[in-house]
Amino acid sequence: MINPIVKTIELGDGRTITLETGKLAKQADGSVMLRMGNTMLLATVCAAKDAVPGTDFMPLQVEYKEKFAAFGRFPGGFTKREGRASDYEILTCRLVDRALRPLFPDNYHAEVYVNIILFSADGVDMPDALAGLAASAALAVSDIPFNGPISEVRVARIDGKFVINPTFDQLEQADMDIMVAATYENIMMVEGEMSEVSEAELLEAMKVAHEAIKVHCKAQMELTEMVGKTVKREYCHEENDEELRKAVHDACYDKSYAIAASGNRNKHERQDAFDAIRDEFKAQFSEEELEEKGALIDRYYHDVEKEAMRRCILDEGKRLDGRKTTEIRPIWCEVGYLPGPHGSAIFTRGETQSLTSVTLGTKLDEKIIDDVLAHGKERFLLHYNFPPFSTGEAKAQRGVGRREIGHGNLAHRALKRMIPEDYPYVVRVVSDILESNGSSSMATVCAGTLALMDAGVKIKKPVSGIAMGLIKNAGEEKYAVLSDILGDEDHLGDMDFKVTGTKDGITATQMDIKVDGLSYEILERALNQAKEGRMHILGKIEETISEPRTELKDHAPRIETMTIPKEFIGAVIGPGGKIIQGMQEETGATITIEEIDNVGRIEISGTNKKSIDDAIRLIKGIVAVPEVGEVYKGKVRSIMPYGAFVEFLPGKDGLLHISEIDWKRLETVEEASIKEGDEIEVKLIDIDPKTGKFKLSRKVLLPRPEKK
Repeated sequence: MINPIVKTIELGDGRTITLETGKLAKQADGSVMLRMGNTMLLATVCAAKDAVPGTDFMPLQVEYKEKFAAFGRFPGGFTKREGRASDYEILTCRLVDRALRPLFPDNYHAEVYVNIILFSADGVDMPDALAGLAASAALAVSDIPFNGPISEVRVARIDGKFVINPTFDQLEQADMDIMVAATYENIMMVEGEMSEVSEAELLEAMKVAHEAIKVHCKAQMELTEMVGKTVKREYCHEENDEELRKAVHDACYDKSYAIAASGNRNKHERQDAFDAIRDEFKAQFSEEELEEKGALIDRYYHDVEKEAMRRCILDEGKRLDGRKTTEIRPIWCEVGYLPGPHGSAIFTRGETQSLTSVTLGTKLDEKIIDDVLAHGKERFLLHYNFPPFSTGEAKAQRGVGRREIGHGNLAHRALKRMIPEDYPYVVRVVSDILESNGSSSMATVCAGTLALMDAGVKIKKPVSGIAMGLIKNAGEEKYAVLSDILGDEDHLGDMDFKVTGTKDGITATQMDIKVDGLSYEILERALNQAKEGRMHILGKIEETISEPRTELKDHAPRIETMTIPKEFIGAVIGPGGKIIQGMQEETGATITIEEIDNVGRIEISGTNKKSIDDAIRLIKGIVAVPEVGEVYKGKVRSIMPYGAFVEFLPGKDGLLHISEIDWKRLETVEEASIKEGDEIEVKLIDIDPKTGKFKLSRKVLLPRPEKK
């Protein structure tokens, strides 16, 4: 009989989370089944015993997978089997990865695989907010070295109140949605979107999240004690030569500091200068010695380069490219650069450049979402592309990576709340990064704003974005918050804090912290400094284009919407779609119809106004209720000995009896010069109460001859 070890976490709102280990996946180094309601996640972790020779980084791989069976559903497609990861699964992987990665020891280089699988779901509780807790708990019950535990929670603000881990339904009502990851002591990661909130409100949400996370962390510590895995495995993944380390520092530090302080704005020239110092030091060794010590020299020199850059900023306030800590790189913008798309823009900030295009589409272009728990359609799309040439790399581009999906999602969240809810177009924004030296996702936000306004999309307000950095050495009170960070400042610094927003508040944020003991005072300063930077960038955007264009591009589709009574939906579509297809062929317009809020919503799109107007006229004819006494312009469909049949409304024919054609007596219809295809005005004079047939008259619209 298996006796699993179970730890229960009591939440403040009455819900509970249970962490169970020792029952499933026992051959993994650590495994935990997390349950909240009927949502169940299995997290497993396995680590190699030794590092691959030559590895000097943390080879962590996080996978998150949702089983369709978890919600009692069949997967789509011909195979009826789960396939490649969805965007939602990839984004969840990234959230967990970014929270875990900084907490592995710096000198631990064994491969670590974290797998999180959703085995049961109830459509109430959101599993992405539980994945980080499950993964950390699996590490906690393993012997893998890890400076945790951590947990992640979602914080939503609903009607002015903060809710921890809201349900799917609750989240729809929220004006703030952020994910926060933290240890018991420190916040490690933040990501989310919001409706123009203040810096103080964002900080308050972080504090609320951290208090909830402390409860999760304490429960994991207790679970570790219950399992008895408080002692972690021994490892030795780095061999060091302290004499060599000192020699590298003594020979290279002053030279590296001089380059860090030189203020060279060209990153390639700057890197070549740093590399030359390393190569000069290596030149004193033979090939055999470099075979043995070359990797160590590279690692030690990287530490020297990092120290020189950081000390130059802390001691002199001077950054690698010569800027002050609050200074933004030079910006230039241009709109309408590409004639083919419906909108386009170039945004260049220093050595980071985005060329962004906007395409306007119809309802038929909506993205269909059919994940395990998420269903629906997306009307605003944003795609981010990061080709290797943007950093001067000579390598092939192979599909869309996780990083591109993550950066695109951040820019999407930054802009999407600025698209009016009733905007009739489906909008696709594509950002191609042509140059990159830091903050390319924020360049995407700025270029996206410019391109949307160039396309004539009626965004509520322009949005700008900035990436903030931090330099803070352990044990020192002195620190520096950096505005608009370079790629090197991101890599060698302690924080990457991206903030987007309008003039009135923050719309999205993403923060990754690599150091312990980051106070809320520092976060507050970073947010306030970010606001100053955002306002500066927003000014540059508005200098280029201050508001959306009043007219769409000539080749952009035109869209009109109308509503009809629910009971007429079938009449507009027709049997087998015959009527709606016929209208599309006749007018050249594209017509879509769906039932929303108990009415039929029709969207008519076309490349010119006439095709749309013609389609609207035909639809109005179908839904119009014939009224006795009304005059209609109809088309003669057929001639009979006793009169003519006239289509006076689309799909509605009436009999124009020969006696109703003219005041004078006619022997044949042809005597009145009426033939098939003629358009004539008629008046509806009667509707047969039994058969519903329509009786028309032409003569009542003609002058009545005087009696002789």
